[in-house]
Amino acid sequence: MQIFTKIIRFQTEGEIDIVDLTQDFEAILAESKIENGILSANVIGSTGALTAIEYERGVLDDFKQILQKLVPKGAGYKHDLIDSNAHSHLRASLIGPSISFSIQEKRLQLGTWQQPVFVCLDIGPRSRKVAVTVVGE
Repeated sequence: MQIFTKIIRFQTEGEIDIVDLTQDFEAILAESKIENGILSANVIGSTGALTAIEYERGVLDDFKQILQKLVPKGAGYKHDLIDSNAHSHLRASLIGPSISFSIQEKRLQLGTWQQPVFVCLDIGPRSRKVAVTVVGE
């Protein structure tokens, strides 16, 4: 069994910026030389999240809209008394900080319209990090 790890670093533009990580994950998988196993990734930080979605403008806009409806900004959250980004933390906790994909024959097992994405939920641009671990043979 082999284990390969890498940190992806990138900038985000701000609130509900959605970054496609497909190419990053595929490059890390190729570098790992692992043929069969699992790729696991997690956000380093509490106002970002990972999920999979069709990376298409309409779906991305719908996703942003539903997040704003589910957890609206400025709804009287107690954390806003500290730094006014309670909605960012709450949205991130609902989506989750990690994601995993099976690897078979050197390929991530993704559906045709399924892309792994990072969702920036904080109120401004940020430097972001995602830790990626590939485990397998």
